[in-house]
Amino acid sequence: MASGGSSYQDIGDSHNAYADYGIAPKTSESKSSPFRKSTAVNIIGGNHGTRSNTAVHELLECPVCMNLMYPPIHQCPNGHTLCLKCKSKVHVCPICRHELGNIRCLALEKIAESLELPCRYQVFGCQDIFTYHSRLQHEQNCKFRPYNCPYAGSECTVTGDIQSLVAHLKDDHKVDMHDGCTFNHRYVKSNPQDVENATWMLTVFNCFGHQFCLHFEAFNVGVAPVYMAFLRFMGDDDDVKKFSYSLEVGGFGRKLIWQGVPRSIRDSHKTVRDSLDGLLIQRSMALFFSGGDRKELKLKVAGRIWREPL
Repeated sequence: MASGGSSYQDIGDSHNAYADYGIAPKTSESKSSPFRKSTAVNIIGGNHGTRSNTAVHELLECPVCMNLMYPPIHQCPNGHTLCLKCKSKVHVCPICRHELGNIRCLALEKIAESLELPCRYQVFGCQDIFTYHSRLQHEQNCKFRPYNCPYAGSECTVTGDIQSLVAHLKDDHKVDMHDGCTFNHRYVKSNPQDVENATWMLTVFNCFGHQFCLHFEAFNVGVAPVYMAFLRFMGDDDDVKKFSYSLEVGGFGRKLIWQGVPRSIRDSHKTVRDSLDGLLIQRSMALFFSGGDRKELKLKVAGRIWREPL
């Protein structure tokens, strides 16, 4: 949680080629694990097992990024192959240092078309087998693929399953964890004029056997400073449609109420925030609700989560 004078109260219920060419893989595959860790991304959770591998599969691994290569597959004059993405970033072969030309490895492309492979997220529970080309499309939407950490404002790059991310939020980000489907929180900020650097607030609720993330933050919509509260669901879109939630804030005879459906953490924090899909409070109204001399933010946000009938 970043600094900014805010407070929260609960008042209620490796491969050498990387160094040679300066290329780091985003989601690379190694021979001993379906994920290769880098300094940029940490992956947690999942029961890591032994990945099915053959000499042919190894031939299809790009020597630079270690991802499986898909046509067009290129090769140097000496026959060493690499993927199209890496070829666009290097000028010499990563194996023999021979200058690269524009040679396609048609034989390897033909072999690739005949292969069937398990999903790379097999260790997270996916048991399906795919043809070489359909595997890539499946993995982009596989329900077993790891989730990104939902903590905002820290540029956290940790990914994992829901259970491991809950532990990560509690232990590493010191996020408040609560049991129950109703809440009543007070958000206090000593300098409400400081919108750009306002603290990112996050609270996690255990409700109906799932976890929900309540965000509260300040930012500008154009030139207008606003506060926003919204809920994200730690799971996929298919499950999130089973739930709804409401938020309300008010004071001095006025009240704002929001009702909606939580957004899955598959949607990035920025995507949800920029869509304004939540309880939006103009700063002038927020200060009115706060009362007093209007120089300190004191908002009480109440909410409820419920399961929609089948």
